Amino acid sequence: MRAWKLMRLRQDGTIGPLFCNATQRVPVGKWLWAEDHERAGFKHRPGWHAVPRRHAPHLTMKGRVWCRVELKHVEKFDKPEAQGGRWLLARRMRVLEVRP
Repeated sequence: MRAWKLMRLRQDGTIGPLFCNATQRVPVGKWLWAEDHERAGFKHRPGWHAVPRRHAPHLTMKGRVWCRVELKHVEKFDKPEAQGGRWLLARRMRVLEVRP
């Protein structure tokens, strides 16, 4: 399944997760397994979080980029439209491209 993931864009050009395990560097083109990282203040939902369309009105775009991703082993969650609508939670992910 193809989807979109909002990622942190670092000054050195690498990308990584926004919140949990934020120091991780995510390579383009390599399949990754989701890791389980709990963080205070966040609901525990292990897996790679993505969305079907480039839409996350509750998040700022400052220092972030949309990445086209491919997902495997996906669960779907319906969230309020103010939080992007449908969320996808995947056990495996690979970044296909980074779009500014």
